[in-house]
Amino acid sequence: MSDGLIRLLDGNTFVVSEETGDIDASPTFPTGFFSFDTRFLSKWILSINDQRVNVLTIEEIEYFESRFVVVPTLPTSRLDVSVSAIRERCIGGSFTERLTVINHEPEPVDLRIRIDVESDFADLFEIKDVRNKKGTYYTRMDGGCLLLGYQREGFRRETLVSSTVPGRIDERGLTYHVRIGPRGQWITDLHVRALGLGGRDLRESLEGRPGRTKEQIRQDLDDRLAAAPRLTCDSPTLAMAYRRSLADLHALRFSPLTAGVHAVPAAGLPWFMAIFGRDSIFASIQALPFASDFAATTLRMLTLRQGAVLDDFREEEPGKILHEMRYGETAGFEEQPHLPYYGSADSTPLYVILLDEYERWTGDAAAVRLLERSARAALDWIDEYGDIMGDGYVWYQRRNERNGLENQCWKDSWDSISFRDGRLASLPRATCELQGYAYDAKIRGARLAREFWNDPAYADRLEREAAELKQRFNRDFWISDGEYYALALDGDGRQVDALSSNIGHLLWSGIVEESRAGKIAEHLLGPRLYSGWGVRTLATGEGRYNPIGYHVGTIWPFDNAFIAWGLRRYGFDQEAGRIAEGIIEAAEYFDGRLPEAFGGYDRTLTRYPVLYPTACSPQAWSTGTPLLLLRTMLGMEPRGEYLVTRPAVPASMGRIELLHIPGRWGRASAFGRARPERR
Repeated sequence: MSDGLIRLLDGNTFVVSEETGDIDASPTFPTGFFSFDTRFLSKWILSINDQRVNVLTIEEIEYFESRFVVVPTLPTSRLDVSVSAIRERCIGGSFTERLTVINHEPEPVDLRIRIDVESDFADLFEIKDVRNKKGTYYTRMDGGCLLLGYQREGFRRETLVSSTVPGRIDERGLTYHVRIGPRGQWITDLHVRALGLGGRDLRESLEGRPGRTKEQIRQDLDDRLAAAPRLTCDSPTLAMAYRRSLADLHALRFSPLTAGVHAVPAAGLPWFMAIFGRDSIFASIQALPFASDFAATTLRMLTLRQGAVLDDFREEEPGKILHEMRYGETAGFEEQPHLPYYGSADSTPLYVILLDEYERWTGDAAAVRLLERSARAALDWIDEYGDIMGDGYVWYQRRNERNGLENQCWKDSWDSISFRDGRLASLPRATCELQGYAYDAKIRGARLAREFWNDPAYADRLEREAAELKQRFNRDFWISDGEYYALALDGDGRQVDALSSNIGHLLWSGIVEESRAGKIAEHLLGPRLYSGWGVRTLATGEGRYNPIGYHVGTIWPFDNAFIAWGLRRYGFDQEAGRIAEGIIEAAEYFDGRLPEAFGGYDRTLTRYPVLYPTACSPQAWSTGTPLLLLRTMLGMEPRGEYLVTRPAVPASMGRIELLHIPGRWGRASAFGRARPERR
């Protein structure tokens, strides 16, 4: 299942093109060649004898490499193709394309081969919200190369296009007049570099290192795959999704402009190739049993950018963990507050959760001690700045009215928090999962304080506060007539009573009373929330339900993975297995690469998962979903110096073996086999 776009990426740099390999950017969709939030190519169109090409086949070799076979005219029953072309493309900091044009005739052929080139140097925010550029464009032909540029005061970006075969260069591209002999071919290598101020390679000037070759990228990937646990299983879809997840997480490594920090998961391509506190934390939790370095670098990067002052524009507060970090023009000129922006209420408790989970898996006590001050500041934020209303809950209300996010939970679209009848909740809002995260952060913070910070009094206080929060939450959020937890409390203290997937996050946080967990599991797997593929973000019958609404009816793979994890925590093994089955089966329709979201249509209606129109793919926490589902099905949990497993494998999965799982125990293995279904 495809949206008709081909994606290549390598960390901070990516290309999105049409299936022909052409780039012809519209004002509203991010096709192009991008680096650090700027589009360096908005047009890259191949024509042969003034005819644009049509695609015959596409081979997506790896996340950084693809091959297109194209022709200027499609063959018919009466007309064979006399000329074809192969476009071999690679991304590795810069963008390279080997163009091979082949003559299939027994006679020589004269051709006019043209590459049309443009760059609008658009900031990603400008693509989503079209604006007039305030700088100056320029073009130069120099030394056989085409240079396109844009400058606004001290902000300069340039695109340098070169070719191994000289062509005629003009301001709009490159033209080659060639004669190809009988059955012969013509080849040129095209190289596109993204340049910053002073004409330096952007990646080198910002990251301190140049782009990598295709061979270096491939070796890096091979090393990553070789170091990961080895999966053998009866499900070919699970095996495909596992391998794809490991490769895509590697592809999404984003190097922030902070010395010594590498391999932080970026949120997703194309809109969110940037650091997101929430997304990077969730993806790092998912990847812990497979690649703990993501968690280590995420913690370090978020610590370096932890809030220290009160700043309404960026919504920064002492102890707060950032939401998003951007490097484009609009952030640089403070037209957006994203350098960095702190508008999320969940990143801060999630930071503490990740720190504890990281130590439990790795035994890295030094990191826990090193980050003590930051973890305490995050825990203090929960009570001092998160509790806007002074009632012990975590609330949010944006302080940047012009650019800030209205909803600062993971469902951050404008219409995601509503009552049963569709009315939007008033601000401030306290969503239910935020209270679960705060509870979990306090419990985990207490463990860290007692075992590593030598502060038992602080640990006792955190545990007491967590217990009080749990009791208060189960009183104030419980909807008696529906027997589930409210989506949120609104600014007037009313229960926002829509039935949503948020209640599933309460299970993995542990804030749900044991006596009520069965009802939550019943709702999650009931027909209103569960589609057959996964749990919908909003239940059918709710006022704002829409099966292809971003947070009001679609299915999010990451959401389902954490719900399944929570179900197993409370002993609902069969229910967790049903979710794992549905999501893994959906992955088959996406060639193993789960998108950000897909439609919430009932499985019996569509027979296949319907792609959400503008879903990111790959996206970090969707990429991590098969990893957390594997952990959940095998029941893998660290217990002191040992890895404990309690497998509960769904029937359709058969046998699962995961070998050489890294952790504080060295390397361990986990095995699980589906039990025969009872008749």
